[in-house]
Amino acid sequence: MEVVQAEVENHYRSTVVDKVKVQQGKLTIGNTTVRLAQAFGFCYGVERAIDLAYAARRVFEDREIYLIGEIIHNPEVNRQLQEMGIKNVDGPTPDKEISDLTPDDVVIVPAFGTTTEMMAKLQERGCQVIDTTCGDVMTVWKRVRKYADEGVTSIIHGKAYHEETKATASRSMGADGRGHYLVVLDLHETDYVCRYIEHGGDREEFLRKFAHAYSEGFDPDRDLGRIGVANQTTMLKSETEEMQRRLGAAVQRRDHGSTENFRLFETICGATQERQDALFEMLKDPMDLLLVVGGYNSSNTSQLVKIGGKHLPSFFIRDADCLRSLEEIIHFDLASKKEVTSYSSILLGDGPVTVGITAGASCPNNLIEQTILKVFALRGIAPEAVTVG
Repeated sequence: MEVVQAEVENHYRSTVVDKVKVQQGKLTIGNTTVRLAQAFGFCYGVERAIDLAYAARRVFEDREIYLIGEIIHNPEVNRQLQEMGIKNVDGPTPDKEISDLTPDDVVIVPAFGTTTEMMAKLQERGCQVIDTTCGDVMTVWKRVRKYADEGVTSIIHGKAYHEETKATASRSMGADGRGHYLVVLDLHETDYVCRYIEHGGDREEFLRKFAHAYSEGFDPDRDLGRIGVANQTTMLKSETEEMQRRLGAAVQRRDHGSTENFRLFETICGATQERQDALFEMLKDPMDLLLVVGGYNSSNTSQLVKIGGKHLPSFFIRDADCLRSLEEIIHFDLASKKEVTSYSSILLGDGPVTVGITAGASCPNNLIEQTILKVFALRGIAPEAVTVG
């Protein structure tokens, strides 16, 4: 593993990021200042998943290795694994179908886990499984299994299409498959569920509204009687807490003050909390612009964009190439869910400019370095001035 970790560090480490860290997360050259959040980039779970994938390639050098989807939500890291010969076994264009796997094949389960159905298929095929599922995700699985054992429906704060939420939902069915879940995206949907808990409503409308976000056979008239809250570990902490409060209050009002039919358990992962808290801390000081670096399908990264967007102009960029010029920025728009082009005059002029940079838990430091260098370059500062010393 020491050899593997050295190889991973060689691919993703950044001396520039290390330099900025040593200077308390702030680097000023001329009239341009770049600030880094105190916590950003790779978390332990992501590092472990990548290390295991690299190790698998070394240990099973003569065997075919397949990955279920993406190891993490970052295109640079997934591209690197593809170049190492790690193929895909799930997704729109798989290199191999699950039904064609053999005992000679090696399959890597990504950091956000996979469904019980997928694990059963892998076991049936008899292939070697390398499970990189994050421990924080597994903690949520234990909680929803407990809910199922107690006859409690899991209300999962998350994105129904996200791999982690799908994996968690499958565990909430319980060992006998008779448990139930409902995936709730935001506070607007939470309020709808709260009204139904208190007053009932149109059952068919409810099922239409949450289509593809509940367990087979789910009946809101029956299965909202006893509920327990869990969440996708990368959601916005404050939103999860408010969701818990509203659902708990709705159950309590319905049940005349009793909380017997409500369960909750804090399942936002520590790394997600640290990165959100670090951004809130950084926002206490004035900045002109915030760049959030990461894969567009990264949930924890999108939460950072939401936080920043409430305070100052914030742009969700995949990498430094998204900074086309002093005025043109290519970025992912959370509202329209697509990449767009925006034009801003913030970086123009000779006056002082402060740019904040943070990144999601799946973003490697080398991409953050490239972003720092690009910001300075656009402001007329050569890379040598940034990297020296």
